[in-house]
Amino acid sequence: MTDTLSAVFAALADPTRRRILSMLLEDDMAVTDVAEPFDMSLAAISKHLAILAAAGLISQTKHGRVKWCQLEPDALREASVWIFGFGLVEPVNLDAFERFLAAELDAPPEDP
Repeated sequence: MTDTLSAVFAALADPTRRRILSMLLEDDMAVTDVAEPFDMSLAAISKHLAILAAAGLISQTKHGRVKWCQLEPDALREASVWIFGFGLVEPVNLDAFERFLAAELDAPPEDP
């Protein structure tokens, strides 16, 4: 359990990966479409996608010559259970969470 949980939290720690997840919240995307809004190489995006896939947050399938990425929302369940175990967090309102992600995408990027 902790290895999976650590992988999920490590994947979520990066703002690029969080942005990718929010993009995939809308629909499945080809890797090239995922890479389009970012100012980084396709190889760098592929590394981010590999981390997300290793954590179980996304799945990737190949259709012809195109690799597609799909969000795996159930992968956050273990992390949610762990967080809720502290009793300090209200249950997530998915509509509010979606609005939060949209606002985050519109916000200027943070300096590292």
